[in-house]
Amino acid sequence: MVTIQDVTFNAKKYNKHSNSKKILSAYEFAEKAHGNQLRMSGEPYIIHPLEVAYIITTLQLDDDSICAALLHDVFEDTDVSHEEVREKFGEDVEKLVDGVTKLGKLSAQTFIDKREEQVENYRKFFMAMAKDIRVLMIKLADRLHNMRTLKHLTDERKVANAKETRMLYAPLANRLGIYSIKWELEDLSFMYLEPEAYFELAKGVKSKREEREKFINEIIEELKEKMKEAKITAEIYGRPKHLWSIYRKMQKDNKTLDQIYDLFALRIIVNSVKDCYAALGFVHEMYKPMPGRFKDYIAMPKPNMYQSLHTTLIGRNAVPFEVQIRTWDMHRVAEYGIAAHWAYKEKGASVSVSDDKLSWLRETLEWQSETNDDKEFMNTLKFDLFDEEVYVFTPAGDIKALPAGSTPIDFAYSVHEQVGHKMVGSKVNSKIVPITTMLKNGDIVEIITSDNSKGPSRDWIKMVKTTSARTKIQNFFKKALKEENTARGKEMVEKELKRIGIPFSDLFRTEWLEEVLQKYKYNTLEDAYAAIGFGAISPLKIITRLLEEYKKENQDIEIDKKIEELKQVKLDNRPRSSKNGIIVKGIENCLVKLAKCCNPLPGDEIVGYITRGRGVSIHRADCTNCRNLINNEQRLIDVAWEKEVKASFVTEIAIYANDRNGLLADITVALLEVKANIISVNAKTTQNRVAIITIGSEVESIDQLNKIIKALRKVDSVYDVQRSK
Repeated sequence: MVTIQDVTFNAKKYNKHSNSKKILSAYEFAEKAHGNQLRMSGEPYIIHPLEVAYIITTLQLDDDSICAALLHDVFEDTDVSHEEVREKFGEDVEKLVDGVTKLGKLSAQTFIDKREEQVENYRKFFMAMAKDIRVLMIKLADRLHNMRTLKHLTDERKVANAKETRMLYAPLANRLGIYSIKWELEDLSFMYLEPEAYFELAKGVKSKREEREKFINEIIEELKEKMKEAKITAEIYGRPKHLWSIYRKMQKDNKTLDQIYDLFALRIIVNSVKDCYAALGFVHEMYKPMPGRFKDYIAMPKPNMYQSLHTTLIGRNAVPFEVQIRTWDMHRVAEYGIAAHWAYKEKGASVSVSDDKLSWLRETLEWQSETNDDKEFMNTLKFDLFDEEVYVFTPAGDIKALPAGSTPIDFAYSVHEQVGHKMVGSKVNSKIVPITTMLKNGDIVEIITSDNSKGPSRDWIKMVKTTSARTKIQNFFKKALKEENTARGKEMVEKELKRIGIPFSDLFRTEWLEEVLQKYKYNTLEDAYAAIGFGAISPLKIITRLLEEYKKENQDIEIDKKIEELKQVKLDNRPRSSKNGIIVKGIENCLVKLAKCCNPLPGDEIVGYITRGRGVSIHRADCTNCRNLINNEQRLIDVAWEKEVKASFVTEIAIYANDRNGLLADITVALLEVKANIISVNAKTTQNRVAIITIGSEVESIDQLNKIIKALRKVDSVYDVQRSK
């Protein structure tokens, strides 16, 4: 168990000026405040803040961060006031503790539902991050220890915490480049969300560890000898890849563990950038590099400051392995991310979002202040955190990092809002291309603008990949159509008031309205009307909030009924699913058909297309026919799978194998073992004795299909299995 002496000792190791007396005082204060409180494990509560503070010292943060980690739960779980902490430990510590504290106990606000409270907590968290990024690092340390001790919670809470960790905290750790925390959070989430797959994979990796380590150690010795000959001072070692990254690769490529070779990555750490490229040359001289698997993150660092050379090589017996080459400074950034830049010697130093290293967070804060829709906020948050990047160049040679799948429209808005608004065309690598062209790494992008441009097209909102571009386009139309939206919004509010039978004058009192407008960040009632008319916020939200204020001064049972009625209306307005388990946004009881060309399954990314007289056709997002339909934007509609789809779907699987006696029988046995329901089989053999077997099967989800494919890949002589429809 960690002690306060461990914390102060660790702090002294990297900061000889660390104030152990202040840290000890924070510990004693927290211990007294938490008193006899216990964790779910039955241990004294103070153990948790101690563990969080210890994790903070492994990131080598300053004394104020360590003190805040020790005190991070006192506002939420004890009667300690902000003034007490500020007076005893300083304003910086008080602000850090406040930043990681949830709204719950501190706020007198009433929330319409639990989701709204959660979103407001996220908003508060992001705003605190804007002022000082140490808030996020303390929150990550807090979440890491909670995940390490998750076994003491109920199954329901285990799953909820693991989902939130995977959705929010692991991607945030990735964005800050703190890979040591990112990997552990991902593996712990994996263990609780998919325990069967986790333990099966852990067992499989363990059984192969000795064989892989022998293979890697032989290569390490060869590389050490080569570096010594070349007079390059280098440390070389192997690192096993974490389980979640292996599992994702297996799922993405439909491969078994036997087909994943790079379970270990080799690291070569040298003294200079010059040595990095020299070492790369020797490595490529010794082993054949795999085409398309070289990445230069030194010339083009990731947005989280990560730098390294990555290359995949072919070793003995055609076994691939990965090598990462970096300097010691780069290695420190790779381990600690933004914490590696922490100036703990500078009293009161902090890193804010104005720093270029945190441009992604600055953009996040820009769009989160623009939207009041909870669902849009959460969806965009997930989208911005998870997306991978492509690196493109301006004509002047500056690098722009954009989400994978971005277009010249995204690029234009990343340069400047007016460049996007005045865009009339684009060039990629000196050739004129459609503005919907998907950008690739290394593209040189030039935007053609015109002062006569009337502004963006509404279709661009669905075409762009970046949140900042989407927000700027939406704002353009909000301003352009404000008068029309204001009239529509006012009409919607009046209609709702008439329906529930409350006069406008009774509800829209100035003092109540000011509080509601402030809550949803509108300057005037006209701004709120415009937002309602545009669809950015529901009139029910504004009215429900005003009814809550009305209720405080009027003890009227009918008001409670009206509030519940409005909440029920919100629930009733949720999208309804079809018999296929498909939810069509904004439409109820419409005809929904799954496209035969691609046979989508629950778990597939899908799009809806409004047909002429045959309802909505559902395609997989990667369907070839769907790509052609996307050109007709006005007939596309948002669709999604229901959370629990209780139906079976037909799909086709193509099996390619070297023909032999008993092949079909072995395939049948493999299918029976995974309880696959077979409805059709079609087999043929080519002149080269290649057997092509197409199987029609009923499945319930993409996960079940992947299990079937995995089982078929294990059959002797089978060399490829693909989903054909």
